[in-house]
Amino acid sequence: MRKKYFALLFLVFLFCVCAMASCQKGEQSSESKSTQTINPYATDTIFDEVYKKVQQNPADADALYHLADLYDRNAQYEEAIETYQKVVKLKPDMGYAYFKMATAYDRLNRPEEAVNVFKTAAKYLPNHPVLFNNMGIAYGKLGKLNEEISSLKKAITLRPSYSAARYNLGITYIKTKNIAAARKEYDALKGFDEGAAEALLKEIEKAS
Repeated sequence: MRKKYFALLFLVFLFCVCAMASCQKGEQSSESKSTQTINPYATDTIFDEVYKKVQQNPADADALYHLADLYDRNAQYEEAIETYQKVVKLKPDMGYAYFKMATAYDRLNRPEEAVNVFKTAAKYLPNHPVLFNNMGIAYGKLGKLNEEISSLKKAITLRPSYSAARYNLGITYIKTKNIAAARKEYDALKGFDEGAAEALLKEIEKAS
């Protein structure tokens, strides 16, 4: 009787082990399928996909712009500029390509080239406040403070609550020893960006 009882227990044990192994395989298979669904680019990155498109059709301006933007985001500014140049050859009126190219030049500390390309971008994007803010910064690096002020004022005219442009303009006024004008920018900033206003005030107090 005992032998039959132990034999029955052994069979139950074997059944449980087999059932657990089967469940684990099922879970692994399900997990594998889930991973494949979530990550369709398991082997190729987005960069690879875009790069392949460009290789297949070098005249695809949109793919080139996407590739340039990826270079830009990865701080590969030389490669970004070279690719943006290809874009504007195909689409000479693509203002955003000029804008981003100019910004890449500025990030490489090449302000003269940046200003020249910003000027071209402004022909196609005359109402783009960030463009004029960035162009103002590039002018400042060249020591052209009058042009810097003019560009920053344009940015503020287009977007009166543009904190960065007002702060930058206040700093430029400090450079020109026009503290009264810098204080006006501080007063304006207090109305919508207390953090930027406080930062500008500190600079004004240092210069006063």
